[in-house]
Formats: sequence, structure tokens, C-alpha cells
Amino acid sequence: MKFARFAYNGQIHEAVYAKEQLWVGSVAYDPEDVMWLPPMDPRGATAFGVALGYADHAAELQLEVPPQPILFNKMPHTFVGHKAKITRPKVEYMHYEGELVAIIGRSCRKVKAEEALDYVFGYTIGNDCTVRDFVGNYYRPPIKAKGFDSFGPIGPVMATADEVDSENCEIRTYVNGELRQQGNTKNLRHSVAQLIAYISEFMTLNRGDMIWTGTPKGISHIHGGDKIRIEIDAIGALENEVVDE
Repeated sequence: MKFARFAYNGQIHEAVYAKEQLWVGSVAYDPEDVMWLPPMDPRGATAFGVALGYADHAAELQLEVPPQPILFNKMPHTFVGHKAKITRPKVEYMHYEGELVAIIGRSCRKVKAEEALDYVFGYTIGNDCTVRDFVGNYYRPPIKAKGFDSFGPIGPVMATADEVDSENCEIRTYVNGELRQQGNTKNLRHSVAQLIAYISEFMTLNRGDMIWTGTPKGISHIHGGDKIRIEIDAIGALENEVVDE
């Protein structure tokens, strides 16, 4: 099943996405007539980003990585929905990062990796927008690089865990129709289950918390007017346009 949130006529609705319609009970809404929101309410949730989650992405940046996951926090004000605008600040190099995002379904602490996926409610698509100008030893953790308003498009829907094989998700990122990035979660340095086990070893994960698993090789510049489309077949396609500040 796929869930979504949207605004229509000043009200926020939670819906089931089926047959290319948004269903609130027996009432269907046209996806083209609504304002898409993040598919889960991000208020109160903790969002973990994973830096250099794929070895090929680390290699393209010519960076060595430690064996354990590299974590940072994705800030609540960055989250916007499907079709929302991404505002590009006046910087030299900004890029997309197409990612699988796992959403925790119930609280857990000290979970073993082999049991960790039982605590996942669903998955969605994230675009962890980043300004490379602000990535470096003096900007760690990457709060500024990834913390601008609108730098966390997420959606369009959340697919329940039974519909998604988190260890074999093909991720494709297009810019203006051109395929720029392609990877598969089977090549993650740490699987979703391993990430949950690692984080829950030292803190409690709560319902609604998110794990942004990282992006594969293939980042490139984006500019005002560019249209970004990130696809994960089991979930759908997240689309956002970049506008200049």
C-alpha cells in the first residue's frame, strides 16, 4: 500500500495512493490539483543522513571512509513534497542526491540487524540536496551544506515495507530528462538493517524517524530551471524543479 499527504483548499489530508488517484476514504483527488506534502509528518521526527553510503560515491569524491556509518542530521525545515520548488542559493556547486529513505514504524533500541527490518513501516524517495562549497573540514557536520530551506524533497508517497526490497532498489536520477545517476541499494556500504542496528545501539529510534541511506555515484551541477526526477520503481518518482534564489 502507498500513503501520501497533501493540502487542498486549505486543509491537510492523509490519503491512500491507488489507481493514480489520492483517496481520502471514498473521495478521490486528482494528484495534479493538490499540493503534495512529505508523505509522513516530519514534525517531531529525527532524520538521519548517511554520508558516503556507497563506496562508488566516496570514490568519485576521492574520499576514504571509516568502516562504520557516517551520520548527520537532516533538519525538519528542509523537507518539502513532490512538485515543490528547490531554491538554489548563490553558490558555485550544488547537486542532487537521490536516496532510499526508510521510515521507522515503532520504537526500538539495541536491535539486531537480522530483526531490524521488522521495525520499518515503509520507504520513500529523498533528494538530499547539497552545496559542495560548504563541505569540508571546517563545515562538519554538513549543516550548512545540506540545511537550506527546501533542501530535502521527499515523496511522493510512502510505500509500506512489504512492497519494497530495501536490499535491491534501483535508483535513477534524471535532470531535464537526462539520466545522470544510477545505482542499486544492494551496493550500500551498510544496509538499512545494519543502519538501524548501528543507530539503535546507542539511542532509541521512534515511530516516524527517518534514515536517508545515502546516494550512489553520479552527482553533477544543478541550476535554476533544472527539473529533477528521482525514480525507485517500487515507490514511484519524486519530481522537483530548481529555482534561483
